[in-house]
Amino acid sequence: MKGKSNGSKSSDERSKVMLVLDKYRLANETENLNLAKEIWANSDEIVVIGTSSDEKLIGWNAIETTLKRQFDKLDNILISVRDQYVKVNDSHTAAWFSEILNYNYIQDGVAQGFEGLRFTGVMEKINGEWKIVQSHISIPGSTDQ
Repeated sequence: MKGKSNGSKSSDERSKVMLVLDKYRLANETENLNLAKEIWANSDEIVVIGTSSDEKLIGWNAIETTLKRQFDKLDNILISVRDQYVKVNDSHTAAWFSEILNYNYIQDGVAQGFEGLRFTGVMEKINGEWKIVQSHISIPGSTDQ
């Protein structure tokens, strides 16, 4: 039988999903709106839940507007990733992920950042390319000791 085994195909697709997550980080660090546009589904149905209690973005246009505002306010963005988990479904049409981000930046000349942001989401394979269709970023609460 020619071709790749299902396990090898899954591994290839998982690597492609991880590449989209790398592009997400790079798009934010370089404030590259065109790269950001490549990784999100061009749809009015994609959803982003952000770190503010009222931050719910629906559709690419809302995400683009928010990214533009963020890129105007922040400089020297640096994002590190750890504890990344990626799973692709058996039909290789959907994937889900989670990772922990340390998000550092300069705003108004002051170094700031968020440690341990939880970033989760869903991707869908659309016209042969992986695109983010849903994501959620949350700030961990303090732990009681």
